[in-house]
Amino acid sequence: MPRLPLILLGLFLVWWTILAIAPWYREDWLLENLLVFAAVPLLVWSWRHLPFSNGAYLCLFAFFCLHELGAHYTYAKVPYDAWWRQLTGASLDALLGFRRNQYDRLVHFLYGLLAMPAVVELLAARAPARGLWRWLVPLFFVMGHSVLFELVEWWAAVVFGGPLGQAYLGTQGDEWDAQKDMALASLGGALALIVLGARGRLRPATPLPPA
Repeated sequence: MPRLPLILLGLFLVWWTILAIAPWYREDWLLENLLVFAAVPLLVWSWRHLPFSNGAYLCLFAFFCLHELGAHYTYAKVPYDAWWRQLTGASLDALLGFRRNQYDRLVHFLYGLLAMPAVVELLAARAPARGLWRWLVPLFFVMGHSVLFELVEWWAAVVFGGPLGQAYLGTQGDEWDAQKDMALASLGGALALIVLGARGRLRPATPLPPA
């Protein structure tokens, strides 16, 4: 494995270990880490078959680190506002007019933003598209993952119920929470596509041979 991905993997394992110590809600931490238990080994295994660029690995590293922070505290209770108060003496939520903990919204947005480089590289290698589809297919891919995650959250809330189901769902009383989360992931993905397109990363696929 090249040096940078290996360093990022080592740093993530250290970060994961630190945040695995005494999480606020162990059962919710376990549910949140199902994604990590599946995705990180898959990324390590797939390196020989489909290695991503260093930039894509950096983006995935940042996302998984932020996800682990949410898993440690539970997403609805990440004390970012308290940290901001310690730094500035003011409330970030009050400054921005937030009435709920917005950490989960941020990570849904960053999922679309930070996963998109790897998605573009994956699709370019395994399912190259032409024309407008070079933009739409990666976006639909991220949107589909966002829908799937919301369905998993719903299923977990139904199966486990009670405080664990509520902690994992993290709606904080917002009946439109799932729709807003999906919209933010889609927005993050769309912004990432614009940046990647401006940098020439959405190259046209090789033309299909004549029939």
